[in-house]
Amino acid sequence: MSIRNLDFLFDPSSVAVIGASDRPASVGATVWHNLLTAGYGGALYAVNPKHRQIDGRQVHPNLAALPAAPDLAIICTPPATVPGLVAELGKRGTRAVIVMTAGLDAEQKQAVLDAAQPHLLRLLGPNCIGLLTPRLKLNASFAHTDALAGEMAFVSQSGALVTAMLDWARARQIGFSHFVSLGESMDVDFGDMLDYLASDVRTRSILLYVESIVAAQKFMSAARAAARNKPVIIVKAGRSVSGMRAAQSHTGALAGSDLVFDAAIRRAGMLRVDTLQDLLLAAETLARFAGNRDKSLTILTNGGGAGVLAADAAAVAGVRLAELGEATRARLDAELPVNWSQGNPIDIIGDAPAARYVSTLDALKEDASAGAILFMHAPTAIVPSAEIARACLPLIRAMPQRVLGCWLGDAAVAEARAEFNAAGVPCYDTPEEAVRAFALLTTYRANQAALLEAPDTRQAERVPDVHRARSVIAATMAEGREMLSEAEAKTVLDAYNVRVVRTLAVGLEPALVVGAGDAIGYPVALKIISKDISHKSDVGGVTLDLSNADSLRTAAQAMLVRVRERCPDADLQGFAVQAMACPAHARELIVGASVDSVFGPVLLFGAGGTAVEVTADRAIALPPLNSLLARDLIGRTRVARLLAGYRESPAADIGAVVTVLLAVSQMLADLPEIVELDINPLVAHPAGAIALDARIRVSAGAPGGAQHFAIRPYPSELIETVEWRGRRLTLRPIRPEDEAQHLAFLERLDPQDIRMRIFYSRRSIERSELARLTQIDYAREMAFIAEAVNAEGQAETLGTVRLVANADNVEAEFGIILRSDLKGMGLGTVLMERIVRYARGRGMRYLVATVLRENARMIALAKASGFEIAPEAAPASDDDTLKLRLAL
Repeated sequence: MSIRNLDFLFDPSSVAVIGASDRPASVGATVWHNLLTAGYGGALYAVNPKHRQIDGRQVHPNLAALPAAPDLAIICTPPATVPGLVAELGKRGTRAVIVMTAGLDAEQKQAVLDAAQPHLLRLLGPNCIGLLTPRLKLNASFAHTDALAGEMAFVSQSGALVTAMLDWARARQIGFSHFVSLGESMDVDFGDMLDYLASDVRTRSILLYVESIVAAQKFMSAARAAARNKPVIIVKAGRSVSGMRAAQSHTGALAGSDLVFDAAIRRAGMLRVDTLQDLLLAAETLARFAGNRDKSLTILTNGGGAGVLAADAAAVAGVRLAELGEATRARLDAELPVNWSQGNPIDIIGDAPAARYVSTLDALKEDASAGAILFMHAPTAIVPSAEIARACLPLIRAMPQRVLGCWLGDAAVAEARAEFNAAGVPCYDTPEEAVRAFALLTTYRANQAALLEAPDTRQAERVPDVHRARSVIAATMAEGREMLSEAEAKTVLDAYNVRVVRTLAVGLEPALVVGAGDAIGYPVALKIISKDISHKSDVGGVTLDLSNADSLRTAAQAMLVRVRERCPDADLQGFAVQAMACPAHARELIVGASVDSVFGPVLLFGAGGTAVEVTADRAIALPPLNSLLARDLIGRTRVARLLAGYRESPAADIGAVVTVLLAVSQMLADLPEIVELDINPLVAHPAGAIALDARIRVSAGAPGGAQHFAIRPYPSELIETVEWRGRRLTLRPIRPEDEAQHLAFLERLDPQDIRMRIFYSRRSIERSELARLTQIDYAREMAFIAEAVNAEGQAETLGTVRLVANADNVEAEFGIILRSDLKGMGLGTVLMERIVRYARGRGMRYLVATVLRENARMIALAKASGFEIAPEAAPASDDDTLKLRLAL
């Protein structure tokens, strides 16, 4: 739904427990006990017709007897009672309910939703443990223990993992801002929680345990918005087939492909980990070390064995160990014993005094190529560990977020570990844990980079012939077929400028086959055509490298016999004769697409050929793609190393492969009928890439298309051109590539104009803030720029209008800023009209703006556009600002 009324769920001033009880081990008794013993300071009401008092507190027989409507109600009664209770609570004014009851059937769930909807009453559950907000001492759960206050939020679909995490975290003195069990997510789901926690100032990181996602577009939009503000770390169950089945039966929702889920996490800028321990490990690392941008690691240790363990862990995790520079080696040779390790890991020998650590750190500090530094120490009797820590910390503070600590042992290094922790240096118990933390950090940075990409669906250099492709698909469906023939599939690819090998489709007569071979030129390949046979090579329906007419005729006759024996019921329509493409240094690849049950259209890339399932070398991405994302997709496969070239084998034309991926991405946007597509093999070679075989399956249900993309593409359909004072303006949504142009625009603004827009003056803008202005989530915000071509023929930004909608899409705040030399010339009116049209088209109800009272130009523009001054911002107010509102 939205974040509307979620404050009543997580920050209530009063709570009622319906079904409160004194019966030991009952849910109602446990919830009531937890609320009392946690020390919640708000009003507490117990409701149960069978009791007059519980724990010395009055019990009300029914909801009508309550002295006031509670902000939050907790229902612990049988399933049949829940719909009526929710309806009554909604009428009384309650706006949040936790349904702990399990066993509601589909009809009862719908009745509960119908009862809640008229009152915008929010529902957590059913079949959930409840929630905890430790800073309020609110334990609205039947968990066995309370949570400590902290800055991490944990949200889980599994109640059992909520209690396990509570126990595990409390033993380690780890605190939380919120602890939430979603249960079956009848209303409040992961999307709502991400929206709420993203703007919660008391939450610094968000931890999720996920089994299934239902509303993928909502989830991805919320996840991308949250991940821009703070780390979002996720454990997703169901990597294995049996795990997926268990997750599906547990949550009652499709789990979807795990590879696709990985791709979604990457594009959303989140971090996926495999265990609950790694969930907290990643959160701690990102809290203390997120500013590190190093891609390699240097290991500093006083023990060779620990160094070897760390190096092995790095090899397994794909962490690159840094090569020490010549100057660094020379300095270490001069300052370390002659038997030091002479490389990375740097073993400074077990008898190392504090000064040896300091001199080594100082040498690495001056060598940027050394990357991040893993500082490891095993205790010795020669010098106390705490003394080493205190000696090294001044140098470590001089290179912030570059050093990770690993103090091996327990009591002997406890004081040293505490010194590092107090200084904000992340510390780990083992070499493997430290390396794993650094590997998680590098993955997180890569995912954050993917988050910033916002490609258009149209990335191809040449415009496709969409009409031609649609005609082929329409003709196929008109014949009642789902599978396009190979020739038809290649026609669709050719329409999107994917190079295909020349292919002729003919009947079963040998003379026709030979005629096609003569027309193409030898050598040729021969393939059977049948709507009943998908994988032709599996049934002997492919013969390659036929060098003349006689061998082609013989092959056709033999193939007919062979295929009829193996597939006696198949309807054989004819043969496909195609030119043999045998470029030197070729690599067989696969490019594919399908429609995931949860996340919609997805793309696949990997090693191709007949052994594609056996090699299982593939990577998945969500469309739309741009060149950077396409190259990233290629780079996540093993075959990428072969494509880059090795020994005497030159590199393949990666750009040509990227072009094919972009074409398929655009096909998925333009042709919603496509449900499956395989180009296998796509042959890549130093001079290009060519599709040798292709399969396309379509559906009249049109489950694909850009409207079903989990990530909204760049909305090119919103681009407009207008005439303004004799100049042609382009009004278009901002895009990530506009960063330099937008910076030039901002640099031409007067400080006073900036103050009028953001209420304070500034003379510079951080790179991260500039990125945030140009890299937006089009599903929930919009920024139109007015662009024109200057005298030098360069595009420049003249003004911008920005809108950010609240999560329920009811109200949106906007702002306009114009280049300072263009004020008073009507450009503001052009931008205002555009954003109003956009907001109306998106179904928003109100546009609002907060402006300085002295900003007379903006106030006059708003009033001329129909805005009114909101009642809470009456002129008599002492506030310096006004709130303007336009009902749409």
